[in-house]
Amino acid sequence: MTFDKITEQDSHYNDLEKMSIEEITAHINSEDQTVPLAIKKALPQINTLINKVTDKLKNGGRLFYIGAGTSGRLGILDASECPPTFGVPYDLVIGLIAGGDKAIRKAVEFAEDSLDQGWEDLLSHSITEKDIVIGIAASGTTPYVIGALKKCNENNIATGCITCNHNSPLSNTAQMPIEVIVGPEFVTGSSRMKAGTAQKLVLNMITTTSMITLGRVKGNKMVDMQLSNNKLVSRGIKMIMSELNITSEEAKKLLETHKNVREVINRKNGK
Repeated sequence: MTFDKITEQDSHYNDLEKMSIEEITAHINSEDQTVPLAIKKALPQINTLINKVTDKLKNGGRLFYIGAGTSGRLGILDASECPPTFGVPYDLVIGLIAGGDKAIRKAVEFAEDSLDQGWEDLLSHSITEKDIVIGIAASGTTPYVIGALKKCNENNIATGCITCNHNSPLSNTAQMPIEVIVGPEFVTGSSRMKAGTAQKLVLNMITTTSMITLGRVKGNKMVDMQLSNNKLVSRGIKMIMSELNITSEEAKKLLETHKNVREVINRKNGK
């Protein structure tokens, strides 16, 4: 049976080079507005996967993202933002990309075509049954990702995926697939556009919801964030001022002493 990639179908727009800047941006914006609606339809799938991710993380496991090209870069981006945002270890959420770290900035030719390399990359991180792996591929056909998930399944490692095509090989491989069907791209086949936006929004949901469930947010504040620049220090001071009803100077001194917003709040509240 032939697999029809919606992500490769012709754009609804033609003669793009004849459009004005105003026309191009208006059409791109119009297409972009369809992405959250497509994600809404996939919320039951997203929730199923988040439940499993949360369970694995609570029990000492790690979350792996694995992808190629734009999809791989988006996974790495989301993984890299978890430690500074939520104060978790850098090896709790790990992003892997076909071609290795050099592929983050520059495409590595044919790296995504290996059925074996994805599993080899996971093995280099000593992956176990405690962990969970989410494959990311807009097309749902990337060999690097599919091969990795197949080996995970064989080794009793939980698998999920994010793709933008119905009934793709990747969806049929993952135990918990997420399919966000955003339709043809404005520029035919350019899945860094709507498909990439959809993947980023779903990744935001997965890690943010998981970290809230793990207790890494208090109220609506990132109390475990790393104080790595003046902006974040200022944000931390404001959090402490609001939570403890104290002055800016008092909050600043407490933060300088304890180096962590949650620590300051817990100590002041006698925890």
